[in-house]
Amino acid sequence: MSDFTSNFWAIWVSGITVVSILACLLLLWFSGKAKAMTAEDNTTGHVWDGDLREMNNPLPRWWAWLFVITIVFAFVYLALYPGLGTNPGKLAWTSVGQHQAEVQKANADVAPLYAKFEAMKPEDVARDAQAMAIGERLFMNNCSQCHASDARGNKGIPNLTDNDWLYGGSPATIKETLTNGRMGAMPAMAAAVGTSEDVKNLAQYVLSLSGSPHDSVQASLGKPKFAACAACHGADGKGTQAMGAPNLTDDIWLHGYGEAAVIAMINGGKMNQMPAQVDKLTQGQIHILTSYVWGLSNKYGALAQ
Repeated sequence: MSDFTSNFWAIWVSGITVVSILACLLLLWFSGKAKAMTAEDNTTGHVWDGDLREMNNPLPRWWAWLFVITIVFAFVYLALYPGLGTNPGKLAWTSVGQHQAEVQKANADVAPLYAKFEAMKPEDVARDAQAMAIGERLFMNNCSQCHASDARGNKGIPNLTDNDWLYGGSPATIKETLTNGRMGAMPAMAAAVGTSEDVKNLAQYVLSLSGSPHDSVQASLGKPKFAACAACHGADGKGTQAMGAPNLTDDIWLHGYGEAAVIAMINGGKMNQMPAQVDKLTQGQIHILTSYVWGLSNKYGALAQ
């Protein structure tokens, strides 16, 4: 890894860049001084198509000066902008800095519009067609990569169009989730449950909580083992939103359905992360996106209509 943390490659690239420019300058100078062997008629002796002869005329002066200007421009550019390894240049320009400046300008331009919606309750914003059009674009740009374009999620990614919420579906909770993100953790529970047969019995009991197909005998044997899960999922299996523990009684399976999926969850656990959006979106954008997401599972949802 030292190749990537030392400054060797920065020096290497800088050297090649400078040597290449100097080589172009040397070549230009040499070509202007070198004399080619010519015949008395000022030709080089090269003939094509029988009568097409190569003359030994010098390059037009304006053409040669274009090369000189290009070389001067290269040195000026490298002095002002990053191009010589890790040297930032006199202007200290970066693509990240330019992007941030453009984002800040764009946010400033639309700030009055967002301020208008930010002063409204999320439930009222969800009724506004213009706000929901903005919310849909925000969702497509920032959320659809995980939750899908129709907001119905994927395996391991929650469906936002139903009423099954890990942490709660109120506008305030949704805004908190968008702002700060979430880190869900299901610990591996096999050691606490017991033998592999105990784990299998527990899986059958978990399936029985939602009325899914299960073995009733194994489920009855697995019921006492559910005590290891009750601290998060509750004694009745209906989950705890304060902890983000899923409801196991509603037949909604976030990480897969069936005995094998439940056993894998008990044995291996799961870590899930919802990234915070506070560094990407303004408060006004988060407010509209909150209203949009809330509306998806309520009668004002743009995608649910």
